[in-house]
Amino acid sequence: MEGNQAHVVVVGGGISGLAAAWHLRHAAHEGQGPPPRVTVLEAGPRIGGKLHASEIGGIMVDAGAESMLAKRPEGVDLARAAGLGDELVEPGTTRAAVLSRGTLRPMPKGQVMGVPADLAELARSGILSPGGLLRVPMDQILPATLVRTDVSVAAYIRARMGGEVLDRLVEPLLGGVYAGRADRLSLEATMPRVAAAARSERSLLSATRQILQDSAGGTGPVFTSLRYGMGSLPEAVAKASEADVRTGVTVRELHRTESGWRLVAGPVPHPETIEADAVIIAVPGPAAARMLRTEVPGASAELARIDYASMAIVTLAYAPTAFPEPPPGSGYLVPPVEGRPVKAATFSSVKWPHLGGDTVVVRLSIGRIGEEHLLQRDDAELVSLATAELAGVLGVRGLPIDTRVTRWGGSLPQYNVGHLDRVARVRAAVAPHPGLAVCGAAYDGLGIPACVATGRTAAARILDHLSR
Repeated sequence: MEGNQAHVVVVGGGISGLAAAWHLRHAAHEGQGPPPRVTVLEAGPRIGGKLHASEIGGIMVDAGAESMLAKRPEGVDLARAAGLGDELVEPGTTRAAVLSRGTLRPMPKGQVMGVPADLAELARSGILSPGGLLRVPMDQILPATLVRTDVSVAAYIRARMGGEVLDRLVEPLLGGVYAGRADRLSLEATMPRVAAAARSERSLLSATRQILQDSAGGTGPVFTSLRYGMGSLPEAVAKASEADVRTGVTVRELHRTESGWRLVAGPVPHPETIEADAVIIAVPGPAAARMLRTEVPGASAELARIDYASMAIVTLAYAPTAFPEPPPGSGYLVPPVEGRPVKAATFSSVKWPHLGGDTVVVRLSIGRIGEEHLLQRDDAELVSLATAELAGVLGVRGLPIDTRVTRWGGSLPQYNVGHLDRVARVRAAVAPHPGLAVCGAAYDGLGIPACVATGRTAAARILDHLSR
């Protein structure tokens, strides 16, 4: 501590760590004492993590997350606090489709993460076969499937509504968020509102209708983005935090001292020692596990057990004449049972009108957990897979005018069965260590607002410690 100013080190320059740095700085304005001096250490060459935008076809397009929930305030509030309020934009359309049995079919209205509430809408969509459609209303006459402990999404949805709802609606939506598999993902962690209903309601169909009724109302879009991409958010937050941000610094060790913490960073032959009064660890599970191995072995062991999925995003820019018809809606999802390498396509220049003009931009996602073999192909092969997908589904002709392949290796934590209990054990192990906090996508949600919220909670824990 220099004078009366404490020093807090945030390890990890993704949006969670940057949000923590911002809250550390600005908490003084909320009556929590003088702000500490904050240092952010990022191992990579840039800050932002999975928020990154770059130019393709002369347009700035996100290479990672392209939007955030507007209905949940943390992300939007942080963007405004960082001076980007005027840059918030709304989608032109959210009308999406599902590629089912080789044909694009409209995503049915009235559903919660793919769980249908409106049988007429579901029938009109044509996503399910006649037999699959007939299985859904049996949910209302089957004995209750009351869930007492955490179960997989697949186990519960299949029991209530059958395999086709699971395979052709729930799986592609979960795959778009987690790049995961429903037979492993936790119902409690990934579909909490459905899980709550599963603990008390007999019919999932009726419960889903009630969920939609309870969430109805309100104005404004569900999602929002930024004019120059969500990738513009990290730099703005970093600047507003007034933190000392250092990139290319890998923290290898963390040790408790009499007055705080000592971090060992840099290459082994030439280590750098950094002293801090408090530390926030805002890196993925495997890196956090290595850092906590000595001082908090219980948390380290739990974090090391969190699986991570890899994926790639292939972004293609086309001349409008390449499309026989304008792209329909905001994009489409591909169920795993279709057996295609592409799991989703987003028509970015349609979904976000500010990207429009003389170029059609499409982002295609490749790779779920267990499909790492797809990502072993070189960039040219991934581009070929993506262009073949658009040619086969939409009849796109010719080659794109520009391409970009972005690989996100080991970037998406899997919220498998028991995830919430694991997170509780991590936090319980960290709790007895003053001046130490964790945050990030590995804990309470993958979306930007959820990550920002974990950063805010970590900052509040540290400020409470420093105030004592």
